[in-house]
Amino acid sequence: MIGILHLVEFQMTFLLFIALAGYLLASRINQSAVIGEILVGLLVGPSVLGIITYTDFVSGLAHLGAVFLLFVVGMEFRLEDIAKPRYFLIAAAGVAVPWGVGFLTSTLFGYQFGSSLFIGTSLTATSIAITAKVLKEMGKLKTEVGRAIIGAAVIDDVLGLLVLAVVNGVVAGSLSLVSLALVFGKAVLFLGLGALVGHFGFRKLLLAVDKTAFTCRYPEVTFLFATMLAFLYGMTAELLGLSAIVGAFIAGASLGGVKLVHGKDLHQGSDFLQIIFASIFFVSLGILADVRALDLRVVVFLIVLTVAAIVSKLIGCGGVARLAGNSIRDSAIIGFGMSPRGEVAMIIALIGLDKGLIDQGVYVTIILMSLLTTIATPLVLRRLLVRKEDEGSRRAQLSRKTRKVITRS
Repeated sequence: MIGILHLVEFQMTFLLFIALAGYLLASRINQSAVIGEILVGLLVGPSVLGIITYTDFVSGLAHLGAVFLLFVVGMEFRLEDIAKPRYFLIAAAGVAVPWGVGFLTSTLFGYQFGSSLFIGTSLTATSIAITAKVLKEMGKLKTEVGRAIIGAAVIDDVLGLLVLAVVNGVVAGSLSLVSLALVFGKAVLFLGLGALVGHFGFRKLLLAVDKTAFTCRYPEVTFLFATMLAFLYGMTAELLGLSAIVGAFIAGASLGGVKLVHGKDLHQGSDFLQIIFASIFFVSLGILADVRALDLRVVVFLIVLTVAAIVSKLIGCGGVARLAGNSIRDSAIIGFGMSPRGEVAMIIALIGLDKGLIDQGVYVTIILMSLLTTIATPLVLRRLLVRKEDEGSRRAQLSRKTRKVITRS
């Protein structure tokens, strides 16, 4: 019986089963699917039952889920919606402030310079997948606040890579302006060129394929073409040292709003796939965390670091959003929307552990900090968005009553 648990076939089927069970359970109790899936992951992972561990196989499926999720999210956007200067300012503040706060917090707890650098760097990250899922569930992706969060989060990923390159260079003693410029140049070239080729090249090619007699006979061709494009962009991004999810997002944004005649609807097919595989991604975040590695000192540091992680994004991203003219509530939504660290911070922690710059205790702290910010964000974000909706409804009702009074007068 024990041997069966380690078979790839069993782990795959069991992972799919519990991932979708978590999705249905969370939906049934009117909570974000993200919460249910992460908690299910904690239950079946090393923290409680130990049925599934975070193997390369689980990691592969999880990353596939993140790629599908960001591809679908990208299709909800137009490229011009995310290329705005104020989004860059929000992202820049969302990297600088958390990095400084994380570095100072780690130093105050007695961690060495190299460790503090990596801990600070882990706080700069923003997991687009977490917030995008919540915004999509609540139908808020296309709002101005939704666009600000996603646009800033995409830029945040690129800036986070630059910070990681700088930290790696400082620790290794090999930092140079040439290497830094190379990282930045590759990122900007991919985002700019990828968006242009996608919008003016692949988009038109997809429309041309849609009009052929072959697509009329086999309408699934257009969906397969779009999915291939998502993987092509994801692979290219990885080859350039970027995240595959950034590439998938650009691919989706390139095809956003496309109208097909014969082909299958891109949104519907992609949506079903992302529900299945994105569920695995969020379950994997729970599996990755092992709370048994905690002791009292690590628990205290975890609490302080988690608070610092959330507050620093609120100050950095929310503060700049407020200065840019957003309301206090919208600024808070943007700040909290940029708070989940998710898989990005976990990857940074893994790099630090591999280099011997942080120990297992710090590694687990960063993993659990990422997990706690991931769990807290949907809960707070849903409350803020619901209150914003209620306020909007009250204002609309008040406006209607006012108009009726004026009309009677």
